[in-house]
Amino acid sequence: MRLILRKEEPQDYEIVEEVTREALWNLHVPGCDEHYVAHQLRQADEFIPDLSYVAVVQEDGQEAQKIVGNIMYARACIVDENGIAHKVGTFGPVSVLPSYQKRAIGKHLILHTLSIARGMLSERYGSFRAILIYGYPDYYGKFGFKAAEDIGICGKDGYFIPALQYLELEEGALRAISGRFIEPSVYDIDHLAAAAYDLHFPPKQKGYKDSQARFQEMLSRAHK
Repeated sequence: MRLILRKEEPQDYEIVEEVTREALWNLHVPGCDEHYVAHQLRQADEFIPDLSYVAVVQEDGQEAQKIVGNIMYARACIVDENGIAHKVGTFGPVSVLPSYQKRAIGKHLILHTLSIARGMLSERYGSFRAILIYGYPDYYGKFGFKAAEDIGICGKDGYFIPALQYLELEEGALRAISGRFIEPSVYDIDHLAAAAYDLHFPPKQKGYKDSQARFQEMLSRAHK
């Protein structure tokens, strides 16, 4: 299998949303909304097209290529106790089709785009020198992410949660910076709008997976 990582193009949009839906369906909750987030994020001022990448595979002996994964980035900020906003980046959704998972495709997407972000620290990306995300610590720790709680960064509601993690693109980027992590508003999902958007896709059965219990357990550890 040959793996190609390239920037997302307009003709990829619908396919990327289908991939996102397939990858995350029933993973955290019954159904999913992340494909709607992907759709909305592209229209947001905070979206960073230069860091929106797709993973394309070409199976051995075949000419056809297929998009099997993607990652999207946006600008965000940390608001400190004085109300000052410090620019950071964030990414998500990150998706890989179930039949292509456990082949390090997600790993390659993350490492590739982090490398690009490190190499292009400039006004082009809003001068952010660190990235904050919500995700499983045991997975993102492999890429150098650390618990945001350890440096005094919480969610916008003031709660610390194990899922919130940070990575400095430059050493010391978050030195003496703490406060509330504020994501773009597109991540505050309007579930009714998301359900209406999902009607554009083939019907899928909502159901339960063990991963949902793990997700809820992580959320339950939020604290002030």
